[in-house]
Amino acid sequence: MTNSPFPILEFDRTSYQYPCNSRSAIQGLSLKVPAGKRCGLIGQNGCGKTTLFLLANGLYQPQQGTVRWEGEPFRYDRKSLTQLRQQIGLVFQNPEHQLVASTVEEDISYGLYNLGLAEAEIAKMVQEAIDQFDLTELANQPIHNLSLGQKKRVSIADIMVLKPKLLLLDEPTAYLDPRHTRQLISLLQQIHATGTTILLASHDLDFIYRWADWVFVMDRGQLILEGTPETVFAQRDVLEQLQLGVPLAIELMEQIKDLMDKNPNSKLPAFEELQQQILDARRRL
Repeated sequence: MTNSPFPILEFDRTSYQYPCNSRSAIQGLSLKVPAGKRCGLIGQNGCGKTTLFLLANGLYQPQQGTVRWEGEPFRYDRKSLTQLRQQIGLVFQNPEHQLVASTVEEDISYGLYNLGLAEAEIAKMVQEAIDQFDLTELANQPIHNLSLGQKKRVSIADIMVLKPKLLLLDEPTAYLDPRHTRQLISLLQQIHATGTTILLASHDLDFIYRWADWVFVMDRGQLILEGTPETVFAQRDVLEQLQLGVPLAIELMEQIKDLMDKNPNSKLPAFEELQQQILDARRRL
């Protein structure tokens, strides 16, 4: 799965329960994030995806079990967590929960000032991030003037300016139109190409199917399935029991196979005819 002797991030029989909640959000979870991969995390709302991210970034501490970074257990003192969060970057679903400064440039520099870096070094790193994430025209713009897609790009730049080894993204395509979604996918490709491992939670199965190298499926705080997209999405019965379904591409391929199986001696129909047969089959679902 990876050339590393251990995963970059590991949950070992980890549990976390919110106060005043009778059920654990994470229950005995064992999960290994392979270094260098594009990992997708799917599951219904309430399955524990967001809690997993908050544990992965050290914002929450598990009540049972261990979270390990590059083979070493998390330490929860302030100095250790500060160092950890330089290595593990978390981008929230709603960028409003992450953007804290008045302008784009100020927001990108915020985390660097907290590290006590010299002014010249901060200026250099901020400019590199502005160039990398195509934010030159927005650098001096007030945050509140930006579109949602632009805010999401800035929130990713905020994290990537620290050059983390692992990037966590919670529902990054939520509320984005198709154009901004395409821009985000291109941005993630650039980030991954630099060697950053990515773990991304999404309800968009079609996106996960075409983007991820490795897929985790969670339900009720536990890992249910993991593997390549082809392996995971082949488990249609399990996914339907979890009310997740399968990506459209797989559904269409299954319908084409079903049509061919019903007419084994017939030639492949013309595209228009095949399209109509698939549409008819979908209406009968």
